[in-house]
Amino acid sequence: MDYGADYDFSRPFFTQYKELLERIPHPSRETIESTLVNSDYCNIASYLKNSYLVFNSDYDEDCAYSSYLERSSRCFDITMGDLSELCYESHNIYKCNRVIFSDNCNECVDVAFSKDCIACEHCFGCVNLRNKQYHIFNQPFTKEGYFEEIKKYDPGSYKVRQELTERLGALSRSLPKRYAHGLKNAEVKGDFIFNSKNVSESYEVTDAQDCKYCHFLFIASTKDAYDFTMWGGGAERVYECMGTGGGQSDIRFCYECWSSDTRKLEYCMYSQGNDLFGCMGVRKKQYCILNKQYSREEYEALRGRIVEQMRTMPYTDAKGNAYPYGEFFPSEISPFNYRETMAQMYFPLTQAEVVAQGFNGKHFDETKQYDIRVSADDLPDNIKDVRDSITDEIIGCTHRGTCGEQCTTAFRVTPAELEFYRRMNLPLPRLCPNCRHYARVSDGPGLDFHARRCMCSGENSEGGHYRNHAAHLHGAAACENTFETAYAPGRPEIVYCEQCYQAETA
Repeated sequence: MDYGADYDFSRPFFTQYKELLERIPHPSRETIESTLVNSDYCNIASYLKNSYLVFNSDYDEDCAYSSYLERSSRCFDITMGDLSELCYESHNIYKCNRVIFSDNCNECVDVAFSKDCIACEHCFGCVNLRNKQYHIFNQPFTKEGYFEEIKKYDPGSYKVRQELTERLGALSRSLPKRYAHGLKNAEVKGDFIFNSKNVSESYEVTDAQDCKYCHFLFIASTKDAYDFTMWGGGAERVYECMGTGGGQSDIRFCYECWSSDTRKLEYCMYSQGNDLFGCMGVRKKQYCILNKQYSREEYEALRGRIVEQMRTMPYTDAKGNAYPYGEFFPSEISPFNYRETMAQMYFPLTQAEVVAQGFNGKHFDETKQYDIRVSADDLPDNIKDVRDSITDEIIGCTHRGTCGEQCTTAFRVTPAELEFYRRMNLPLPRLCPNCRHYARVSDGPGLDFHARRCMCSGENSEGGHYRNHAAHLHGAAACENTFETAYAPGRPEIVYCEQCYQAETA
């Protein structure tokens, strides 16, 4: 509260708020610090133990290089996972055990190099399987035959891994994709939506109801939210916010404000309490504006005057964009360079484009100075040939910082990581953790949604992929169902509507 200031009606609100941000200390990490055990290099996280470089995650143990990972243990290089164990290099997994190099797998055990599988065990190189066992590249085997055939493939070899990844990609492209990923939904439009109702134009959302334009809400539940990114956790009536959750309600235009006793916040950061406007770092307070305390009557009168002033005297950024009441914080007052944020992952820009479009382009230096001792090209092909001394080396990333993927140019292998690779018979990675993360995300659909028609062209289509003829309601004619999908036109995937996809995977 020592940083509080009187409101100046001669200047726009955001000008004064920017000054508050510049004079008040910011937290070094966005975590619930008391819940982290031996997990110093993690952020936007809580309840972690023995974890390293884990982000946007909670309730994990012995995990590393992962994001959006919940209630999991001994998982490495996972993007979007829940209730999983001993999994590696996978995206969108749920209740999985020993799943590696796989995407969109639910309740699977001992599955490798597979995509879009549910309730499968001991499957290798498979796509679109349901309740199957002992399959290799979608071909059934006996139990004995499966384990004998699987000996031909050594996932501990990096060369073999690359060959298997290419073969899986070819098989996946030859088979239909469901237009959207999700389970147990009603009236939803978007992708990676689960256990939700009346949710539209949203991405990676769990247990949400009556929401639109929401992203990365992984902690149940969220209700009545619009333009909301990150967290959830019992949040209600949230508008134009990022990084909020934990049971609060009636939150507007806020960043990193959370806790169950938080209500009626507007234009706040890192704050908790009730009836706060334009505050930063305030805890357990009420009726404050720009970190200054008021009575209830004074607060309500002053807030009303500020809202009216924001409408008649909006803040204008360097590009001439106006920010009246009702808009989120101007991007130019962000403490982060655009290319340091998640935006760069989904909507990449060069540094010149960042400046040209008016985003924060300050304080960003891509130059990395590491004493690289081992090139990724010189690493042993097979994990069995890796010596313990590899944990002492600085390894050069294959991309060498030329990829635009927030490449760190170098990385190390930790002792816990090496033990995991040996236990799971996995080759050493050749990319730094950031580039590995980009590779997992870029292989899937994007954040934009497109109106498209089902690509199922009927049982007589030349070279088609129409196998289960009797189950398709449209018969020999082309399917006329339309939908919104994150798979953009021009991508190589064969995209089916719900009916046709279920007919092919039944």
